[in-house]
Amino acid sequence: MVDTQLYQNSVQDVLDYDREKELKAFDDTKAGLTHLQIPVIDLKDIHEGGFLRKQVVEEIQRASETWGFFQIVNHGISEDVMDHMIKGVRRFHEQPTEVKKEYYSRDITKKVKFVSNSHLYQVKAANWRDSLFCAIAPDAPNPEEFPAACRDIIISYSDHVKRLGLTLLELLSEALGLKPNHLIEMECAAVQHIGSHYYPACPEPNRTMGTSAHTDPDFFTILLQDQIGGLQILYQNQWADITPVTGALVVNLGDLFQASTLISNDRFKSVTHRVLANREGPRISVAYFFNAHDQVNRFYGPIKELLSDDNPPLYRETQVTEYKVQYASKGLGNSALANFRL
Repeated sequence: MVDTQLYQNSVQDVLDYDREKELKAFDDTKAGLTHLQIPVIDLKDIHEGGFLRKQVVEEIQRASETWGFFQIVNHGISEDVMDHMIKGVRRFHEQPTEVKKEYYSRDITKKVKFVSNSHLYQVKAANWRDSLFCAIAPDAPNPEEFPAACRDIIISYSDHVKRLGLTLLELLSEALGLKPNHLIEMECAAVQHIGSHYYPACPEPNRTMGTSAHTDPDFFTILLQDQIGGLQILYQNQWADITPVTGALVVNLGDLFQASTLISNDRFKSVTHRVLANREGPRISVAYFFNAHDQVNRFYGPIKELLSDDNPPLYRETQVTEYKVQYASKGLGNSALANFRL
């Protein structure tokens, strides 16, 4: 449901950066993109314990400190389930407008909503993307509230990703030198929702973006993407492609996890990323977000077990709600982390 008129009206504002300058800066590195591939981590041995699990934990630690992004394979979710999720998202978005209108809303309290350009009123230009957002935990919608076109697969896929998310929290805890259940007990995955994105083929991809550059205002995200590509991360002032790997899921840390995150006190990274518009399409991706409760009496900040005289806190404690408000007020593409730095 991308509005062509909206796109035409916003074209002149879309590219605020100097494209020629950016291209020249990249070209002058003479490095190309081949050395900028994020790690692909094999999880098949994580339940073996001992040295094999330790190897995986060390890989996750290096990836989180260096990239803030990594891909995972042998993660326990079959390609069949992932393929059905991609197809379910496409079925929903390619229904007649009259069917989808039933779910269209910008009301943040709705548990299931369809929207075009979720940050439309906070950004200078519209992105080339439609999205279906669904709450998953702790208060999931009744099954009949999910769209019929993708109801069964959303429920099934979410069950799989919930379990994977808890496993990743254990591995991330160990990567920080903490007990496996530390981040789970902090309720870093208590709130979960899913964003199913549809990027139509774009006739002028050089004049808009699929999703503008941004960081995620959560603890971490597990992303399923199809094979079209277009996801990029900003690494050492260069945009690097995250090339789709068959059967893989992408994991990225959010602003509330670390350095560009509060918990790990800048040890792990929340990295700026974007999605390019493409003449080929549609591109389908499914982002599964893990966050904490918006509890009035719950504060998050650098983990005390990680602090010392040589490693003092870099951020003040904050509530999840406060961070979300700051993030939303700035609009997509503007991190709120600086507001919490000591």
